[in-house]
Amino acid sequence: QVQIVESGGGLAQPGGSLRLSCAASGSIFSIISMGWYRQAPGKQRELVAGIFRSGNTNYADSVKGRFTISRDNAKNTVYLQMNSLKPEDTAVYYCNGAVVASLPWGQGTQVIVSS
Repeated sequence: QVQIVESGGGLAQPGGSLRLSCAASGSIFSIISMGWYRQAPGKQRELVAGIFRSGNTNYADSVKGRFTISRDNAKNTVYLQMNSLKPEDTAVYYCNGAVVASLPWGQGTQVIVSS
């Protein structure tokens, strides 16, 4: 069974940056589209960025221009570069399939943006 491990979260100041990583135990990233999701306290989990097999990407309006998703198929890893962070970006971040979140959810990585 595929296992996903997210990492790279932490505490950042408003305007700061963080880079998240999502590693999978199997070679799945080359065959499916992947996305980064986030869930803030009291809110539903939402898809914020997706990267497709073609290499095309899309982003939620709330992060467009600030976040960049990328993938390294050889390393079975997907990244999320987060710049110009805002307090409203505070959430637990997860990765999963971008079209259908069909993989087992990882534990996520906590991002806190606060001064």
